[in-house]
Amino acid sequence: MKKTLLTLFAVILTGNLAFAGQGEIEFTEYRLDNGLHVILHQDNTTPIVAVSVMYHVGSKNEQPDRTGFAHFFEHLMFEGTENIPRGEYSKYVEKAGGTLNANTTADRTYYYEIMPSNQLEMGLWLESERMLHAKVDSIGIQTQKGVVIEEKKQRYDNTPYGSLLAETMKRAFKEHPYRWTTIGDPDHIRAAKDEEFQSFYDEFYVPNNAVLVIAGDINVDDTKNKVEKYFGSIPAGEKEIYRPNIVEPPLGGEVRDTIFDNIQLPLLIHAYRTPALNTSDYYALEMLNTLLSDGESSRLKKALVDEQQIALQINSFPLPFRDPSVNIVMAFPNMGNDLKDLEAAMEAEIEEVKTNLIGEKEFQKLKNQIENDFVTGNTRIATRANNLARYHTFFGNANLINTEIENYLAVSREDIQRAAQKYFTEDNRVVLFYLPKNQQ
Repeated sequence: MKKTLLTLFAVILTGNLAFAGQGEIEFTEYRLDNGLHVILHQDNTTPIVAVSVMYHVGSKNEQPDRTGFAHFFEHLMFEGTENIPRGEYSKYVEKAGGTLNANTTADRTYYYEIMPSNQLEMGLWLESERMLHAKVDSIGIQTQKGVVIEEKKQRYDNTPYGSLLAETMKRAFKEHPYRWTTIGDPDHIRAAKDEEFQSFYDEFYVPNNAVLVIAGDINVDDTKNKVEKYFGSIPAGEKEIYRPNIVEPPLGGEVRDTIFDNIQLPLLIHAYRTPALNTSDYYALEMLNTLLSDGESSRLKKALVDEQQIALQINSFPLPFRDPSVNIVMAFPNMGNDLKDLEAAMEAEIEEVKTNLIGEKEFQKLKNQIENDFVTGNTRIATRANNLARYHTFFGNANLINTEIENYLAVSREDIQRAAQKYFTEDNRVVLFYLPKNQQ
């Protein structure tokens, strides 16, 4: 069961709590004439390099009747280019001893290659090719339509709890594009014409809407020359880039519903509306989540799983989106326990945080956990590249990779209590009971 949940939320949580590794992460950043932002991080300890491009486009940049486009392009951009035969893109990297992948969230799309450092130039050529010459043609579009529609069936429609995020978000949001998920609606993909995909590519997959991050075994001056060689001549996009500025109104009261699904174990979901990333309240809520469910001795796990044995598993975490989002608390009842009893026990533990300040000893333990993440969280080159790209794309400040820890450590016990009181309230939440279909 734990594996199922981790798989379900793996992409969502990719950008969560990205702390720097031990010591300051040094980097060089600059902008090309075409608007491409470039970040170079030199670490010559191992002969590998990460070449990555983050485009500032996700599912929130889509139109309500054309959802799923950003995720669709995550696939289409591997089809090939004017100079790379169809189906050969990945083979270049694999034959060179590297790996590559991509992922999409509501706020951005990320492509990367991890390669031996002597293959840096190949990685740059590959990413520049799909920024300028990606094949957005009828053959590739039809192929990838089939792929993403099948993915929706396999990963969401026919997977236990696969509809969880979609069912939650469409109730938590009525106006903001977070109300749909990155997989989108297959009917929208089927109905879209080739020229609509071309228009999406022309608008968003341009240098002035991207950050190129190169991290690892490089020489900065030499890499700058190579970047200019492969990306300097790519023209800036001419279209105005769509940035939704929709402010979702308050939820205005608890939304409660029951979902009957192809599952064996019931599941309880509480989804509380939360503030955006990089706000003081968001950091307080992150600390609250660590207190509640991070580790076997966390409050919810200790009380509901170990002591009362009413829950089989319980977790609390925010969806780390750029705009105000939701915090999900989810719990599986232990055999023979009712969801209503589990809900009451869960609410009692949250009420304790709202009513009483956490003790100094527990608070110090909490800060120690955060500082431990700070030391160990960015040891991999690939993770550093991702985080540098994300901090620049979301906040225009890549140095948060070094300084964001200060925002967490500035949170007080009173801040945690206040955040629980402000956000973990009945009128600010969606409650879902997931039940087996045979109970309908």
